[in-house]
Amino acid sequence: MASGFTRRARLMTGGALGVVMTLALAGGAQAQTTSQDEQATQVDEIVVTGIRRSIEASISAKARNTSIVEVISAEDIGKLPDVSIAESLARLPGVTMQRLDGRSQQISIRGLGPDFTTALLNGREMVTTGDNRGVEFDQFPSELMSSVIVYKTPDAALTGQGLAGTVDMKTVRPLDYGRRAIVANARYEWNDIGALNSGTTDHGSRYTLSYIDQFADDTIGIALGYAHMSSPYQSERFNAWGYPTYSDGNLLTGGVKPYVMSSELERDGYMGVLEWRPNDRFHSTIDAFYSEFKNTQVLRGIEFPLAWGGSSGACPGSLADCRPGPSLRPGYTVEDGMIVAGTWDNIKGVVRNDLNKRDSNITALGWNTEFVANDNWSFNLDLNYSKVERNDIILETNAGTGRNVAGALDTLGFELTGDGVTRFTSQLDYSDPNLIKITSPQGWGGDVIPGGQAGYMNTPSIEDEIKAVRFVTTRQLHQSPFSSIDFGVNYSEREKSFVNDQYYLAVPGGGDLAIPTQFLMDPTDLGYLGISKVISYDALGVINSGALAKVRNPNADVAAGNWEVSEKVTTTFIRANIDHNLFGKPLTGNVGVQAVYTDQSSNGFSASQLAPGVSQTLAVSGGVDYLEILPSANFIVEAGDDFFVRFAAARTLARPRMDDMRASRNYSYNPALAQSGDINRSPWSGGGGNPELRPFIADVADISIEKYFANRRGYVSLAAYYKNLESYVYNHNQIFDFTGYPIGVGNPEPVLREGLIGAPDNGDGGWIKGAEFAVSAPFDIFHPMLEGFGGQFSASWTDSEIQPDPTQAPTTLPGLSETVVNTTVYYEKYGFQARLSHRYRSDFLGEVAGFGNGRTLRSVAAESIIDAQIGYEFQSGPAEGLSILAQVNNLTDEPFKTFENGDERRTIDFQKYGRTFLVGVNYRF
Repeated sequence: MASGFTRRARLMTGGALGVVMTLALAGGAQAQTTSQDEQATQVDEIVVTGIRRSIEASISAKARNTSIVEVISAEDIGKLPDVSIAESLARLPGVTMQRLDGRSQQISIRGLGPDFTTALLNGREMVTTGDNRGVEFDQFPSELMSSVIVYKTPDAALTGQGLAGTVDMKTVRPLDYGRRAIVANARYEWNDIGALNSGTTDHGSRYTLSYIDQFADDTIGIALGYAHMSSPYQSERFNAWGYPTYSDGNLLTGGVKPYVMSSELERDGYMGVLEWRPNDRFHSTIDAFYSEFKNTQVLRGIEFPLAWGGSSGACPGSLADCRPGPSLRPGYTVEDGMIVAGTWDNIKGVVRNDLNKRDSNITALGWNTEFVANDNWSFNLDLNYSKVERNDIILETNAGTGRNVAGALDTLGFELTGDGVTRFTSQLDYSDPNLIKITSPQGWGGDVIPGGQAGYMNTPSIEDEIKAVRFVTTRQLHQSPFSSIDFGVNYSEREKSFVNDQYYLAVPGGGDLAIPTQFLMDPTDLGYLGISKVISYDALGVINSGALAKVRNPNADVAAGNWEVSEKVTTTFIRANIDHNLFGKPLTGNVGVQAVYTDQSSNGFSASQLAPGVSQTLAVSGGVDYLEILPSANFIVEAGDDFFVRFAAARTLARPRMDDMRASRNYSYNPALAQSGDINRSPWSGGGGNPELRPFIADVADISIEKYFANRRGYVSLAAYYKNLESYVYNHNQIFDFTGYPIGVGNPEPVLREGLIGAPDNGDGGWIKGAEFAVSAPFDIFHPMLEGFGGQFSASWTDSEIQPDPTQAPTTLPGLSETVVNTTVYYEKYGFQARLSHRYRSDFLGEVAGFGNGRTLRSVAAESIIDAQIGYEFQSGPAEGLSILAQVNNLTDEPFKTFENGDERRTIDFQKYGRTFLVGVNYRF
């Protein structure tokens, strides 16, 4: 077993223990009427609806917490401030999000990407629908959440603490809510860009019903909630293959793959809470959450191989035997080293009718029981279970004028716009079903399908399951600098598996397939690209009809894409809660330490490509166990009236990406090098995962100065932090023992059984540092005439440097924007509400879907997004309890753009989503 009890960890642990002596000498303890746990997690009961009440509740919770946190509170039952949790989180200081297909889905905290953030539901670690640990927040209906807490600093009792931060989503507790509530709301939404694909819609709806009540003299409470969403979203998507250097030394476009996308996200979420508190000593809560999530994307467009398009057949030769490669005519236009306009000859376009479909469901169950034995001792037992099942269809179909060499070629005029999008003029009618057939226009996939594939179908599936139990004992102290001590243990088992099913699509008997008329649809307009129309058809319908044959991909990389990862984690902890008077100033907080023992393992396959379409596999497994010691301390000094100085220090970890921990890998054996004794010329080579990966480790320090004013209706804060990354996971070549791997029949026994494989490994780290400024204020503090007006502003600055490989230059942290700014102004009075919000983030390295739907990191351009909302609540009369609202997201139609090599002219992705409008009503019975 490996131990993470390094010298720095010993020093930090010793420092935490040394605090005990310091506090004991500083003065006597003060009484405390509520436990530190209650102070850390209780959120103000929401009595009055509205923006201001939400802000006040969030500020109050932030002030009371013993960690450095940000809090979102619902304006009312079933009504978080935004249409998604991720959008609400992205308005918090130090938090930002990345749009995916126009939706806010994943977040970054303090410059670290989604894989470094842990998500909790009611304090319990959650499974994830993605391939790894990053939570996709659109799985959780915002309407069913009462509050969300973002922990920027951990404490020893915090379950599943992340290296970047921990996001804890809270559902309502009916006994704390304290009264009956029946709330219904409905929304209607549409997108102004329109339905871009045939057979899709640009209109959707949302509706929610919530019920809360108490019974048996308020000893039993129940909360039930249901939320439905059918949300369409559209995009015009330009994608460039890249920008090679032409023979004259100028850059030009290597190829393009533009689409229009129409999607519909359907989600049904269910929430239930049952509480029983017969007396002050016993409290038991059962809560359940279930979500069904379906996302269907229809993508239609055309792919043009340009500078990187090659010839095929017996070339040079006649057009009957040779398809010549694309040729750029002389007379093209060059601007600043880039060819921006001209004409291409010999273009063979690939018309694409694609579909992405995801079905997933999440189940989360929890049972928490608290027993207060006497005035000194209390006990808490928590049992929880969560599981996700996800099935995807990633379907690509190809059509064109003929198979490979056969078929008409096009002449394309082109011009690059200021956004980096290439517009074309074409000589062919790509919407003509007599001209365009399902086929393999470029002959791609000819090593498996003779003549080339007519498409590709990827149907991966994920299962993720967590079982956990937690037991905590609290001892109240009465003659000490500490008010109480918590000690306990949390044990969890997690298993995540990925099944990698992939298929080539082929026209039975070869040749071209005329599109069956029953699947033909109205042509798709690619006017933004300059192509008026392309042929459209129901791609999945064609597959399900049997018109195309599915041929399982036999290649080694597919077999090696299957994996299973298991983790058994035992976390023991002790936390001492401080309630003290230090040199005349109230001091609160906590010190503590976690001992985290992890036993991880993985099963998978090693696969080798023997010949085109022929591979062999070998079942493999691996794993490691290790212990990490994680001390932490949080100190809050009340230096003046509602003036707090907070300091926190901790050692934190983030476990590696789960696909990086897979045992699966590709390998190859070269018999020609069998007699080599040089590891750099070994006959063995390969690449894949590493089941012996250790976690990312960081030592962090935070300071925050906070001043609350106007009866805690406003605050101003300034924070700074530094994270010393002790280790960071990166990919590099490393020595691997291939003992037991087959060498093939008739091949010579090698001198070496070791070789180099490319795989993730733990390398050196680096640092992240940053500062955050935030202010939230009601404007009536400036003048009474401004009552009802208010604003929130935050700005974050982050810098980093990581160098896991000392021989390479420092790299950029994925997800880090150096500057993030959020601004909200609002008005709320006499039932009328209005809010305008703006968020900005500078460019960053983002994770997007690349070739084969794999993970690709690209530079994402800076973006500035504006949302607006107005509403009115009837506060008296027969309509009392009714409120109406109107909302628009992405008011300025901000595009999403990625680029390569630090040159924003070299656009890789350019996507426009349009504006989304919502109108709706809420009613409280």
